[in-house]
Amino acid sequence: MASRPLPLAGLLVADFSRVLAGPYASMALADLGARVIKVERTGAGDDTRAWSPPPSERGSTYFDSVNRNKESLELDLGSPEDRAVALELARRADVLIENFKPGTMAKYGLGYERLRELNPRLVYASISGFGSGAGASLPGYDFLVQAVGGLMSISGSAHGEPTKVGVALVDVLTGKDVQVGVLAALVERGVTGTGASFEVNLLSSLQSALVNQVQSYLGAGVVPGRMGNAHPSIVPYQLFDCRDGSLAIACGNDTQFAALCRVLGADRLASDERYRTNPARVRHRDDLVLELESLLSTETPARWAERMTAAGVPAGAVASIDESIAFAESLELDPTIALSTADGRDGGRQVRAPQRWLPARTPRTNAPPTLGQHNDTVRSWLAEPYSRPSATKATGTDAETQEDDLR
Repeated sequence: MASRPLPLAGLLVADFSRVLAGPYASMALADLGARVIKVERTGAGDDTRAWSPPPSERGSTYFDSVNRNKESLELDLGSPEDRAVALELARRADVLIENFKPGTMAKYGLGYERLRELNPRLVYASISGFGSGAGASLPGYDFLVQAVGGLMSISGSAHGEPTKVGVALVDVLTGKDVQVGVLAALVERGVTGTGASFEVNLLSSLQSALVNQVQSYLGAGVVPGRMGNAHPSIVPYQLFDCRDGSLAIACGNDTQFAALCRVLGADRLASDERYRTNPARVRHRDDLVLELESLLSTETPARWAERMTAAGVPAGAVASIDESIAFAESLELDPTIALSTADGRDGGRQVRAPQRWLPARTPRTNAPPTLGQHNDTVRSWLAEPYSRPSATKATGTDAETQEDDLR
């Protein structure tokens, strides 16, 4: 039986974004079946093509990580001819994603107010660092937002310096928020027949993702601080030193804690009034951690993890990236996909989209494009006659850019 089409097959995305948040969002739409045309600066392309080591055939593995299944179109938005091409692309698009500094797209005649007159069905997503109001001029870099947005204040050891997360997490979170907004607007368009415009900024995405930590301040007036790998509300829920390494233990309830105590041969701890309930364990955190580390020091993390997992205790040794991929493979999660280039060559491996369709659908496996790889085909297609769909209700989906314009 033939595989069902991917959910967004037939959808056209005009991707005017670069670096990480926007490209991550548009790649997710491409993985779901949309045709994504990535607009890049003539001769230079996306900034991340130059972000190496490590390098790749297309420039850098950083670029590759968020640009598979796309077509690359070079445009100089400072050129009237290329602006006309960009305008025609936007006129045909179902979705447009951009992350220029606020106001830049309007300067080039590509702002939402103009485009919705040409294409009322367009879903227009704008990404910025700090919004289009008082923070419009502020540069939106992930590291900066981790600092000023509060994430670094709760990351790192209690007596050490504030620490960033080991990946540009705010950009990734923002990209996911863009995906949600796009899909919600497409659902609405299926009812009303018209598109919508929305903004997502890095600071708001981060603060939304701080969940319980920000609510401890808003709901109880408690400003969280750095606790290393410990959890402010759950004990034991942190790393523990074992023989020759560290072990993560995440006991989310009293039953799991009792099982942990049995594995450690320390049932007395589970019945101790200081540790019998989670609130009590939080109050006596330091004493309990000392007790547990003394018991855990006798075995390796791998051995403890094996025994605890068998007993229903969430535990695991700290893994490197390669070990994490191997672990996912051992669980038959198929964490990677093999990509291919237009000429059929091996395009390497990447982490696949996280959705698993039942029954399975055939994934898209196009390697990230080289700069301008699709210039001729896309320009030729845009030059062909085109009739825009009417804005009636439906039930389904049917440039010299200056550096100071970048967010």
